[in-house]
Amino acid sequence: MEARAQKNTCGTICLKYLIFLFNIIFWLAGGAVLAVGVWTLVEKSDYITLLSSSFYSASAYILIAAGAIVIATGIIGCCATLREKKSLLIVYLCLLLCIFLLEIIAGVLAYITYQECFPFCYQLDEDLRQNLKTTMQQKYRHPGEEKVTEAVDKLQQEFKCCGSHNYSDWADSVWIQQNKRVVPDSCCKTQIALCGQRGHPSNIYKVEGGCIMKLEEFILTQLYILGAVGIGIAFLQLLGMMFTCCLYRNLEEDPY
Repeated sequence: MEARAQKNTCGTICLKYLIFLFNIIFWLAGGAVLAVGVWTLVEKSDYITLLSSSFYSASAYILIAAGAIVIATGIIGCCATLREKKSLLIVYLCLLLCIFLLEIIAGVLAYITYQECFPFCYQLDEDLRQNLKTTMQQKYRHPGEEKVTEAVDKLQQEFKCCGSHNYSDWADSVWIQQNKRVVPDSCCKTQIALCGQRGHPSNIYKVEGGCIMKLEEFILTQLYILGAVGIGIAFLQLLGMMFTCCLYRNLEEDPY
Protein backbone atom coordinates (compact mmCIF):
# COMPACT_ATOMS: atom_id res chain seq x y z
CA MET A 1 0.00 0.00 0.00
CA GLU A 2 2.83 2.38 0.89
CA ALA A 3 4.61 1.66 -2.40
CA ARG A 4 1.36 2.21 -4.29
CA ALA A 5 0.74 5.49 -2.48
CA GLN A 6 4.27 6.64 -3.24
CA LYS A 7 3.79 5.70 -6.89
CA ASN A 8 0.54 7.66 -7.04
CA THR A 9 2.24 10.64 -5.40
CA CYS A 10 5.08 10.61 -7.94
CA GLY A 11 2.58 10.27 -10.78
CA THR A 12 0.51 13.14 -9.44
CA ILE A 13 3.58 15.39 -9.12
CA CYS A 14 4.64 14.58 -12.70
CA LEU A 15 1.16 15.29 -14.00
CA LYS A 16 1.02 18.58 -12.11
CA TYR A 17 4.26 19.72 -13.73
CA LEU A 18 3.07 18.62 -17.17
CA ILE A 19 -0.24 20.46 -16.81
CA PHE A 20 1.53 23.51 -15.41
CA LEU A 21 3.91 23.51 -18.39
CA PHE A 22 0.97 23.05 -20.74
CA ASN A 23 -0.82 26.02 -19.17
CA ILE A 24 2.22 28.26 -19.59
CA ILE A 25 2.35 27.38 -23.32
CA PHE A 26 -1.43 27.74 -23.57
CA TRP A 27 -1.29 31.10 -21.80
CA LEU A 28 1.48 32.34 -24.13
CA ALA A 29 -0.53 31.20 -27.16
CA GLY A 30 -3.57 33.11 -25.87
CA GLY A 31 -1.40 36.17 -25.28
CA ALA A 32 -0.09 35.94 -28.86
CA VAL A 33 -3.63 35.74 -30.29
CA LEU A 34 -4.70 38.68 -28.11
CA ALA A 35 -1.64 40.68 -29.21
CA VAL A 36 -2.38 40.03 -32.90
CA GLY A 37 -5.95 41.28 -32.42
CA VAL A 38 -4.83 44.46 -30.64
CA TRP A 39 -2.04 45.02 -33.20
CA THR A 40 -4.55 44.70 -36.05
CA LEU A 41 -6.85 47.30 -34.49
CA VAL A 42 -4.07 49.73 -33.55
CA GLU A 43 -1.67 49.45 -36.49
CA LYS A 44 -3.85 48.30 -39.40
CA SER A 45 -7.24 49.83 -38.67
CA ASP A 46 -6.38 52.95 -40.70
CA TYR A 47 -6.49 51.28 -44.07
CA ILE A 48 -8.79 48.37 -43.14
CA THR A 49 -11.50 51.01 -42.66
CA LEU A 50 -11.10 51.87 -46.35
CA LEU A 51 -12.86 48.59 -47.22
CA SER A 52 -16.64 48.33 -47.30
CA SER A 53 -16.72 45.04 -45.39
CA SER A 54 -16.62 45.01 -41.58
CA PHE A 55 -15.32 41.41 -41.62
CA TYR A 56 -11.71 42.41 -40.95
CA SER A 57 -12.39 44.64 -37.96
CA ALA A 58 -14.82 42.03 -36.57
CA SER A 59 -12.08 39.40 -36.92
CA ALA A 60 -9.75 41.55 -34.81
CA TYR A 61 -12.33 41.78 -32.00
CA ILE A 62 -12.90 38.02 -32.19
CA LEU A 63 -9.16 37.45 -31.82
CA ILE A 64 -9.04 39.71 -28.76
CA ALA A 65 -11.98 37.89 -27.17
CA ALA A 66 -10.51 34.46 -27.98
CA GLY A 67 -7.11 35.43 -26.57
CA ALA A 68 -8.69 36.73 -23.34
CA ILE A 69 -10.70 33.49 -22.90
CA VAL A 70 -7.61 31.34 -23.47
CA ILE A 71 -5.59 33.39 -20.94
CA ALA A 72 -8.38 33.13 -18.35
CA THR A 73 -8.63 29.38 -18.94
CA GLY A 74 -4.87 29.02 -18.46
CA ILE A 75 -5.04 30.88 -15.14
CA ILE A 76 -7.87 28.62 -13.94
CA GLY A 77 -5.81 25.59 -14.98
CA CYS A 78 -2.79 26.76 -12.98
CA CYS A 79 -4.93 27.36 -9.89
CA ALA A 80 -6.63 23.98 -10.24
CA THR A 81 -3.28 22.21 -10.61
CA LEU A 82 -1.48 23.95 -7.74
CA ARG A 83 -4.39 23.58 -5.30
CA GLU A 84 -5.26 20.07 -6.48
CA LYS A 85 -8.96 20.90 -6.37
CA LYS A 86 -11.03 18.41 -8.30
CA SER A 87 -13.90 20.89 -8.65
CA LEU A 88 -11.58 23.41 -10.35
CA LEU A 89 -10.15 20.66 -12.53
CA ILE A 90 -13.66 19.85 -13.76
CA VAL A 91 -14.28 23.53 -14.57
CA TYR A 92 -10.90 23.71 -16.35
CA LEU A 93 -11.59 20.52 -18.32
CA CYS A 94 -15.02 21.80 -19.37
CA LEU A 95 -13.52 25.10 -20.56
CA LEU A 96 -10.85 23.29 -22.58
CA LEU A 97 -13.52 21.07 -24.12
CA CYS A 98 -15.75 24.05 -24.98
CA ILE A 99 -12.87 25.97 -26.61
CA PHE A 100 -11.87 22.86 -28.56
CA LEU A 101 -15.42 22.25 -29.80
CA LEU A 102 -15.80 25.93 -30.78
CA GLU A 103 -12.58 25.71 -32.79
CA ILE A 104 -13.87 22.62 -34.60
CA ILE A 105 -17.27 24.21 -35.28
CA ALA A 106 -15.67 27.46 -36.48
CA GLY A 107 -13.37 25.52 -38.82
CA VAL A 108 -16.23 23.46 -40.27
CA LEU A 109 -18.46 26.53 -40.73
CA ALA A 110 -15.60 28.45 -42.40
CA TYR A 111 -15.04 25.56 -44.81
CA ILE A 112 -18.78 25.21 -45.60
CA THR A 113 -19.16 28.97 -46.06
CA TYR A 114 -16.16 29.06 -48.39
CA GLN A 115 -17.55 26.20 -50.48
CA GLU A 116 -20.99 27.83 -50.72
CA CYS A 117 -19.70 31.29 -51.60
CA PHE A 118 -16.99 30.09 -54.01
CA PRO A 119 -18.94 31.04 -57.19
CA PHE A 120 -19.54 34.52 -55.75
CA CYS A 121 -16.06 35.14 -54.29
CA TYR A 122 -14.81 36.83 -57.46
CA GLN A 123 -17.75 39.24 -57.43
CA LEU A 124 -17.19 40.02 -53.74
CA ASP A 125 -13.52 40.66 -54.47
CA GLU A 126 -14.46 43.02 -57.29
CA ASP A 127 -16.90 44.87 -55.00
CA LEU A 128 -14.11 45.47 -52.48
CA ARG A 129 -11.76 46.68 -55.20
CA GLN A 130 -14.38 49.03 -56.64
CA ASN A 131 -15.17 50.42 -53.18
CA LEU A 132 -11.51 51.19 -52.49
CA LYS A 133 -11.17 52.79 -55.93
CA THR A 134 -14.22 54.99 -55.34
CA THR A 135 -12.99 55.98 -51.87
CA MET A 136 -9.61 57.00 -53.26
CA GLN A 137 -11.10 59.01 -56.12
CA GLN A 138 -13.89 60.77 -54.23
CA LYS A 139 -12.53 61.27 -50.71
CA TYR A 140 -8.76 61.69 -51.05
CA ARG A 141 -7.68 65.23 -50.03
CA HIS A 142 -11.28 66.35 -49.72
CA PRO A 143 -12.26 68.62 -46.77
CA GLY A 144 -13.36 66.58 -43.76
CA GLU A 145 -11.76 63.40 -45.10
CA GLU A 146 -8.37 63.80 -43.43
CA LYS A 147 -8.46 60.30 -41.92
CA VAL A 148 -9.16 58.73 -45.30
CA THR A 149 -6.29 60.72 -46.83
CA GLU A 150 -3.87 59.58 -44.12
CA ALA A 151 -5.05 55.98 -44.48
CA VAL A 152 -4.58 56.01 -48.27
CA ASP A 153 -1.10 57.54 -48.00
CA LYS A 154 -0.09 55.02 -45.34
CA LEU A 155 -1.49 52.13 -47.39
CA GLN A 156 0.40 53.12 -50.54
CA GLN A 157 3.68 53.74 -48.76
CA GLU A 158 3.60 50.65 -46.54
CA PHE A 159 2.59 48.20 -49.29
CA LYS A 160 4.55 49.96 -52.05
CA CYS A 161 1.53 50.22 -54.33
CA CYS A 162 -0.48 52.85 -56.18
CA GLY A 163 -4.24 53.01 -56.66
CA SER A 164 -6.76 50.25 -56.07
CA HIS A 165 -6.25 48.21 -59.27
CA ASN A 166 -3.20 50.18 -60.46
CA TYR A 167 -1.87 53.74 -60.74
CA SER A 168 -4.37 54.68 -63.51
CA ASP A 169 -7.21 54.71 -60.94
CA TRP A 170 -6.02 58.16 -59.90
CA ALA A 171 -6.72 59.62 -63.35
CA ASP A 172 -10.41 60.15 -62.41
CA SER A 173 -9.66 61.80 -59.06
CA VAL A 174 -10.89 65.40 -58.87
CA TRP A 175 -7.97 66.44 -56.63
CA ILE A 176 -5.43 64.92 -59.04
CA GLN A 177 -6.99 66.74 -61.99
CA GLN A 178 -7.15 70.08 -60.17
CA ASN A 179 -3.54 69.88 -59.01
CA LYS A 180 -2.13 68.57 -62.31
CA ARG A 181 -0.66 65.40 -60.81
CA VAL A 182 -0.38 61.90 -62.23
CA VAL A 183 -0.65 60.31 -58.78
CA PRO A 184 -0.40 61.45 -55.13
CA ASP A 185 3.10 61.86 -53.70
CA SER A 186 2.55 58.75 -51.55
CA CYS A 187 2.80 56.66 -54.76
CA CYS A 188 6.42 57.75 -55.20
CA LYS A 189 9.27 55.37 -54.47
CA THR A 190 11.22 58.27 -53.02
CA GLN A 191 8.68 60.62 -51.48
CA ILE A 192 9.46 64.28 -52.00
CA ALA A 193 7.26 67.32 -52.66
CA LEU A 194 5.46 67.24 -56.04
CA CYS A 195 7.05 63.91 -57.00
CA GLY A 196 3.61 62.71 -58.11
CA GLN A 197 3.76 64.94 -61.20
CA ARG A 198 5.97 62.43 -63.01
CA GLY A 199 4.55 59.01 -63.85
CA HIS A 200 7.71 57.15 -64.89
CA PRO A 201 8.08 53.59 -63.45
CA SER A 202 11.40 54.60 -61.90
CA ASN A 203 9.58 57.28 -59.91
CA ILE A 204 6.26 55.72 -58.87
CA TYR A 205 4.88 52.26 -58.05
CA LYS A 206 3.58 51.78 -61.59
CA VAL A 207 4.23 48.10 -62.29
CA GLU A 208 4.07 46.75 -58.71
CA GLY A 209 0.29 46.29 -58.79
CA GLY A 210 -2.68 47.83 -56.99
CA CYS A 211 -3.10 48.23 -53.24
CA ILE A 212 -6.17 46.00 -52.93
CA MET A 213 -4.16 43.03 -54.19
CA LYS A 214 -1.35 43.70 -51.71
CA LEU A 215 -3.86 44.18 -48.89
CA GLU A 216 -5.64 40.92 -49.74
CA GLU A 217 -2.29 39.07 -49.81
CA PHE A 218 -1.43 40.49 -46.39
CA ILE A 219 -4.79 39.47 -44.89
CA LEU A 220 -4.56 35.94 -46.37
CA THR A 221 -1.06 35.53 -44.96
CA GLN A 222 -2.28 36.52 -41.51
CA LEU A 223 -5.21 34.09 -41.80
CA TYR A 224 -2.86 31.23 -42.73
CA ILE A 225 -0.66 32.01 -39.73
CA LEU A 226 -3.67 32.18 -37.42
CA GLY A 227 -4.95 28.89 -38.86
CA ALA A 228 -1.62 27.20 -38.12
CA VAL A 229 -1.62 28.65 -34.59
CA GLY A 230 -5.21 27.43 -34.11
CA ILE A 231 -4.27 23.88 -35.13
CA GLY A 232 -1.33 23.98 -32.72
CA ILE A 233 -3.55 25.19 -29.87
CA ALA A 234 -6.14 22.49 -30.62
CA PHE A 235 -3.43 19.80 -30.42
CA LEU A 236 -2.21 21.25 -27.12
CA GLN A 237 -5.76 21.20 -25.79
CA LEU A 238 -6.08 17.47 -26.47
CA LEU A 239 -2.89 16.88 -24.48
CA GLY A 240 -4.12 19.19 -21.73
CA MET A 241 -7.46 17.39 -21.46
CA MET A 242 -5.68 14.03 -21.31
CA PHE A 243 -3.29 15.19 -18.56
CA THR A 244 -6.18 16.78 -16.62
CA CYS A 245 -8.21 13.55 -16.71
CA CYS A 246 -5.21 11.59 -15.46
CA LEU A 247 -4.57 14.06 -12.64
CA TYR A 248 -8.24 13.99 -11.68
CA ARG A 249 -8.14 10.21 -11.30
CA ASN A 250 -4.88 10.31 -9.29
CA LEU A 251 -6.09 12.86 -6.78
CA GLU A 252 -7.63 11.73 -3.50
CA GLU A 253 -11.29 12.49 -2.99
CA ASP A 254 -11.47 16.19 -2.19
CA PRO A 255 -14.77 17.86 -1.17
CA TYR A 256 -15.72 21.22 -2.67
